[in-house]
Amino acid sequence: MNTTIETIIRSIAAFVLIMIIARIIGKQTLTQLTYHDFVSTITLGAITANLAFNTDLKSWNQITALLTFSGIALLISVVSLRSRHLRKWVSGKPTIMMENGKILEHNLRKLRFTLDTLNQELREKDIFDINEVEYAVLELNGKLSVLKKPQFRQVTKKDLGVKTPAESQFPIELIMDGKPAITNMENSGLDMDWLNKQMRRRGLTLDDVCYAVRGTDGSVYFDLYHDQLKHPINSE
Repeated sequence: MNTTIETIIRSIAAFVLIMIIARIIGKQTLTQLTYHDFVSTITLGAITANLAFNTDLKSWNQITALLTFSGIALLISVVSLRSRHLRKWVSGKPTIMMENGKILEHNLRKLRFTLDTLNQELREKDIFDINEVEYAVLELNGKLSVLKKPQFRQVTKKDLGVKTPAESQFPIELIMDGKPAITNMENSGLDMDWLNKQMRRRGLTLDDVCYAVRGTDGSVYFDLYHDQLKHPINSE
């Protein structure tokens, strides 16, 4: 087989396989890069790259290695869901960096986390005065969670005695790129008749609408193809 053609076929096979494996392993690997997820991601990437480009190695051996390692990663994920001790060993555990407004220098040194890095993480959360912090916790995914001291926390509607709805609805996309999102509507007990009524009330047809969504308060928002802006900020 021609080397170029073989590389193309192996690359397509590698892409399809890694997409299938990512779907099986789940979103956790994408959103929460723990120790286990980091090792899995790096290793799977290396094996996939070899499968795509290293024509000196037999493709079947590479596929076997990829599937074997994927099975191990999936098995560890499943078992760690049932075993808290294994989960702590595999993923680690959150580390408290500040407690009662005090910096825990021992924990910073243990994680090789400098004061400069701590201040940077706080600034990224719009905290420029460390005196505002009551607790700071480094989560498993490497992100810093912060609890401010009571006097620096944001005022809520509850604090002000403002009445709020008992519950909010999840936004439902009704039209995407000018096409009705039938599945979304069916899952929410809506249909085209209801959507058509909403459009008629506003003097619209489906051809006019680019995007439509029912918001958390139940109101429907329509974005039209022709926005009728007299002076758009940026037009090309």
